[in-house]
Amino acid sequence: MSDSPARTESSAAADAATQVFVDHRELLFSVAYNMLGSIPDTEDVLQETWLSWAGRSHGTATAPARVDQPRAYLVRIAVNHALARREKISRRRETYAGTYLPDPLVAGPATAESADAAERALRSESVSMALLVVLETLTPLERAVFVLNEVFGYAHTEIAGILDRSPTAVRQLASRARRHIRARRPRYRAQPRVQRQVTERFVAAALGGDLTTLLEILAPDVTLWTDGGDKGRSAPRPVHGRDKVARTLAGFAARTPEDLDVRYESVNGESGAVVFTGDTPYAVMVMDLAPEGDGVSDVYIVTNPDKLHFAADDS
Repeated sequence: MSDSPARTESSAAADAATQVFVDHRELLFSVAYNMLGSIPDTEDVLQETWLSWAGRSHGTATAPARVDQPRAYLVRIAVNHALARREKISRRRETYAGTYLPDPLVAGPATAESADAAERALRSESVSMALLVVLETLTPLERAVFVLNEVFGYAHTEIAGILDRSPTAVRQLASRARRHIRARRPRYRAQPRVQRQVTERFVAAALGGDLTTLLEILAPDVTLWTDGGDKGRSAPRPVHGRDKVARTLAGFAARTPEDLDVRYESVNGESGAVVFTGDTPYAVMVMDLAPEGDGVSDVYIVTNPDKLHFAADDS
């Protein structure tokens, strides 16, 4: 017996709703990830957004099926789910062992089975590890406004609708966020070729325990950030100063496995290194260059295996 017209229409509507969500999934991922810095929480937000979208697009007694601007609706739902999720992340961080860094977002080569080139390009637009670290110091609303305005180009009036705030309130949040970011993060982005060259030289020196080269590469006021959670090797707190950072890195090198394989990948849109031992990710390393051109100003190393299996998935 063939399906009834009503069943066929319902199935077609469900397929159309699914396709709309799939078409916007990478955008929603990038928005939520930049707000949260956590890949598992971002995936949870996407799942919650899908459930909200499916219920809305299929129609209920209180929610009509028609959505005139699905992109705007999906972004609004994802942003609000992400804001709710921030509270859970903040509570987790209170008991986190050592320095907390955002999950590294490693962009491996695009494949037909995973994502096309356009999707990969969109996901790689995520902000740098250095900026994500600064974003962690903003309030959730300030961060949401900064991400939507500065990263994705939403106007203050559009953000007001997304956050259910007045345009004046959004402009005030944006102003505070920009002042905070400028005070802690200079507007500087190294040329990709220079970033790659410095990354390769640094990684060779760091893994080889080459103290002399490290002292040449590192800026005088360099800071080393290491996130191992309670499972990976790391320093308990950020290390400041060229000599201390170089000696800390040399000390790490003396206790690393010998069969390390380094793969240079895009990490949060910038040149970085994913270090493997066998097929298992061992560390993700990202360097930030000083605007004055006098060396590496910040080093970010993630060794927490709970954050590195995502590097394996994307590589």
